[in-house]
Amino acid sequence: MSKALPKRSENYSEWYNEIIKRADLAENSAVRGCMVIKPYGYAIWEKMQRALDDMFKATGHVNAYFPLFVPKSFLEKEEEHAEGFAKECAVVTHYRLKANPEGGLMVDPNAKLEEELIIRPTSEAIIWNTYKNWIQSWRDLPLLINQWANVVRWEMRTRLFLRTAEFLWQEGHTAHATREEAVEETERMLGVYADFAENWMAVPVIQGVKTPSERFAGAEETYCIEALMQDGKALQAGTSHFLGQNFAKSFDVQFVNKENQLEYAWATSWGVSTRLMGALIMAHSDDQGLVLPPKLAPIQVVIIPIYRSPEDLATISEKVDPIIAELKAAGISVKYDDSDNQRSGWKFAEYELKGVPIRLALGMRDLEAGTVEVARRDTLTKESMPLEKIVETLTSLLDEIQTNIYDKALKFREANTFAVDSWEDFKSQIEQGGFVSAHWDGTPETEETIKQQTKATIRCIPLDAVEESGKCVFSGNPSSKRVIFAKAY
Repeated sequence: MSKALPKRSENYSEWYNEIIKRADLAENSAVRGCMVIKPYGYAIWEKMQRALDDMFKATGHVNAYFPLFVPKSFLEKEEEHAEGFAKECAVVTHYRLKANPEGGLMVDPNAKLEEELIIRPTSEAIIWNTYKNWIQSWRDLPLLINQWANVVRWEMRTRLFLRTAEFLWQEGHTAHATREEAVEETERMLGVYADFAENWMAVPVIQGVKTPSERFAGAEETYCIEALMQDGKALQAGTSHFLGQNFAKSFDVQFVNKENQLEYAWATSWGVSTRLMGALIMAHSDDQGLVLPPKLAPIQVVIIPIYRSPEDLATISEKVDPIIAELKAAGISVKYDDSDNQRSGWKFAEYELKGVPIRLALGMRDLEAGTVEVARRDTLTKESMPLEKIVETLTSLLDEIQTNIYDKALKFREANTFAVDSWEDFKSQIEQGGFVSAHWDGTPETEETIKQQTKATIRCIPLDAVEESGKCVFSGNPSSKRVIFAKAY
């Protein structure tokens, strides 16, 4: 029997890493800072991808694919964008290897590229260079494109799912005829992300706007959703950027408007990544392992037969087969684990570790009584239920578990959100963790000083922030609303 997981309360970081490892989600690769997403982890990501893709298409977007490589000159065209990503770029300088006289391979010095290529840290530059050919008239707008891709940002300190040198994501890039349309698109997509986080991931989020110093490089406004993890740290779970006309001007993307005048297009970009996997683990899981909301669980129901002889197993299987067919017909993913290489107790622990929402155990006595033992992963409770109408019971139970996981996370956030008004209280609360709601005077100087002294950042200015006169928690200068501070991943 493997040793128990580290406790969240004792070593949160080790607990997180061990869940990923033991639940078979991912592992570090031979390439520094890069990960291998294992089949079970990738199955969760596929469910996320499928749900998000449907949501994007329902809002009029279509998928396309753009090159992995970005010429350095493209990245340089939007200065703020170039400066923001310069330190994270992986650069391709040569296009060929050759045999090394001393053995092995070496870079061929005669194969130097005329211009270096950047492995995309994000795709605004290559996409807006392409849009120049696609957009001539107002009739070509809006252009609503999304791409599913991998990107590279050369992180020095990495952590599985949360921060890796290469990660998977989607990036939407849209072009519009007016400022109003582009802002509306930016806010719409933020709403899509919030909907997905809350209704699929069961993670409550705060929707807000980033401060100027926390904005995406090259954006006029960055909107975000912020989630609170169980260790009291914040996690940015998605961003949506209003890019104004910055990229259109950098790449000369102009169109003839309805008044027959030339105008630059208005842009947005928005994205979520495999970082959502980290959010899913840290928001819900416990000391027994992964806790998955049913909508994203690769296996929603596992059925484990309890038997002593092949005859018993055959009898149980005969009863279970139509139940499995009915569950599948209802759109529920089910696994029947009748393998004899492990005892049932080991199986119980394994599926608990993997976060399977519902476990059914069925033995000969249960068959005689017409019942089945139903165990819930979210509450770690079990009870005997009638086999009759079990599919209806499980369907409603999955909905109940989804809601319960969200409600638990929401209660946690509410209990760990604190309004503070003095600098001493602020410093004390930031050390303890959670979202700290406090007044800020709106200056980057105050924001930077608070960050240096406490390691806390302004996560966002909430979209639903109430106008109230107050004094900045640090400077004492006037402030009109509270913002959300926290330490973050």
